[in-house]
Amino acid sequence: MSAKLVVSSSPHVHSEFSTQKIMGMVIYSLIPAGIMGVYFLGLRSLLVIIACVAACALSEWVWQKYVMHRKDTTRDLSAVVTGLLLAYNLPPTIPIWMAICGSVFAVIIVKQFYGGIGCNIVNPALAARAMMLISWPTAMTTWTINGMSGATPLAAMKAGMPGNVSLWDMLTGNMGGCIGETSAILLILGGAYLVWEGVISARIPLTYILTTAILSALFNHGGGMFPIHEMLTGGLLLGAIFMATDYTTSPMTEEGQFIYAAGCGLLTALIRTWGGYPEGVSFSILIMNVAVPLIDMYTEPKTLGAPKSNFFKRMGGK
Repeated sequence: MSAKLVVSSSPHVHSEFSTQKIMGMVIYSLIPAGIMGVYFLGLRSLLVIIACVAACALSEWVWQKYVMHRKDTTRDLSAVVTGLLLAYNLPPTIPIWMAICGSVFAVIIVKQFYGGIGCNIVNPALAARAMMLISWPTAMTTWTINGMSGATPLAAMKAGMPGNVSLWDMLTGNMGGCIGETSAILLILGGAYLVWEGVISARIPLTYILTTAILSALFNHGGGMFPIHEMLTGGLLLGAIFMATDYTTSPMTEEGQFIYAAGCGLLTALIRTWGGYPEGVSFSILIMNVAVPLIDMYTEPKTLGAPKSNFFKRMGGK
C-alpha cells in the first residue's frame, strides 16, 4: 500500500463556523434592536453601548497582553458581544462609570478568571447585570421614555395596575425599559436570523418563552393580564434568544436544553410573581447556568456497550 493512513487527535469533524464568524452574526442580529432603543430612549443609550463595548474589549486586551502574556483574543469578537449584551440590559440613564465597572467585571471576573471564552460557568453579561443590580439598585431600576420617568409594563403588572402600553408600542419598543430589550419585533427577527443560519436552535428560546407565559398566566401574575404581555415586555425575549442560548453555559443535549429552558421559564415566572423584583430573567438564567453540568450529566447519551451507571456512581460514590 502506497497511501499512508494518518491518525490525528480529535476533533475530526470541523464546522464551517469560526468563533469570530458566530460572534459577528450575533452582533448583526443585535444591531437593529439597539438602533430602535437609541431612537426611542435617546442618544445617551448610544453612549452607554459604546462605553460597554469599549470597556469589555479593552479589558480583555489588557488582561491577555499584560497580565497573562498571551495572544490577543479580542479579534474573536466575544468581548464585543458581551459589551453589547450588557449595554442592552442597562437603563439609558445609568452613569457611565457604572457601565464601565460592570463591563470590567463581566470580562475579567466572570470570563477571564475562569480561563476565557468557553470556560466561564455563567453568562458574563448577566452576571455583571446582577452584580450592578445588587450594588446600585436605584440607578439600575430608573426608567425613562421621552425624558419622563415611569414604571415599566412589568412593574405596573406586578403592582396590579392595568397595562399602560399598547401592543404596537411593545412590538416596536416605544416604552420604558433597558436599552436593547424594548423592541420585541426586532429581537424576534434577530433570533429568527440566528436560527435560519444555524447559529442557535429554537428549542431553548421557544421553550423558555412559552413556559414563562403559561406559568405566569396560571400564577395570575399581573391580575390576570394576557400572557402576551409576559412575552413582549421586560428582558424575556433578549434573555431567551441571545443569552440563554450561549454555547458555554447551556446544555449540550437536546433533552437537557428542554429541561434547562423550562427551568428558566419556571424561575422567571416565580420571581416575576412573588419575587422582590418585577423582572426575573437575569437571575433565572444565572441559576440554571450553574445547573447545566448536572443537567448534562443526567442527559448524557449512553455509550454503546457501556454498563449502566447508578445514581451513586454518577455522584462520585463507590
